[in-house]
Parts: sequence; structure tokens; C-alpha cells
Amino acid sequence: VVLKLSPVGDLLTLLAALSWAFYSLVIKRMTGRYPTVFITRKIFFYGVLTILPAFLLHPLQPDFDVLLQPLVLFLAVLASLICYILWNVVLKQLGTMRASNYIYLNPLVTMVASVLILHEQITWITLMGAACIILGVYLAEKK
Repeated sequence: VVLKLSPVGDLLTLLAALSWAFYSLVIKRMTGRYPTVFITRKIFFYGVLTILPAFLLHPLQPDFDVLLQPLVLFLAVLASLICYILWNVVLKQLGTMRASNYIYLNPLVTMVASVLILHEQITWITLMGAACIILGVYLAEKK
């Protein structure tokens, strides 16, 4: 295994985490005033609106056959729209801090799905990582 340092990648990772934290805090403030689906619809609208200038530099050349494939539809509808709505509901019900603790369970769901769907093998390193995640979430919830 070769270890490569990537300051740009590290910075992008940090910015992604900060963006997610900012998003969660903004959603927390909005949930008391607006319905969850309304908030999610506005976020998607403004997301599309802010990405439109990028198409001036790189014009979009859509392949509509690709857009109608089941995997792309799954990613668009379930993995994006439904998951954002559910996340906003969870933020409303549990609060930002508790909900953020549970997001660390994503790798465990991915691990189980990879075994069930892709028939991947679970290694002892994977199990140790899973144990660390569960312990971390438990300790964070315990406080």
C-alpha cells in the first residue's frame, strides 16, 4: 500500500464536512417554520440554480438514454430525493447533534449491503472498523 498525501483532496474533504455541518444547522433552524418536503424542494431548486453557471464553461450534452436507466433513476429518486427528505425528518425529530452521530453508521450499512448484494467477504479489519464505529456512536450517544 502506497500512502500519498493530497492536500487538495484533504481540503476538499474538510470543506465537504463543513458544508454538511452548515447544511444541518440551516435545516435545524428551518424545520420549525416549514414542512420538510418544502425545505427539500427549495434546497434542490437552489442547488440546480447555483450549478447552472458551471454549464457556461462546460455545456451540458445530455444523453437521455442514460438518464432513463434504472440505476440512474434509483440514484436520482431514492439516493438523492428520498434520502434528503428522510435526513431532514431525522434532523427535525432527533436534532442536529444526535442525527449527526448516527450518520457514522453509514459504513456499516454499506458493509452489510456489499455482503448481501455484491457477495463481498468480511475481513477481520472490516469487523474491527465496524466495532470502532459502533463503539464511537455508543460513546457519543452516552454523553
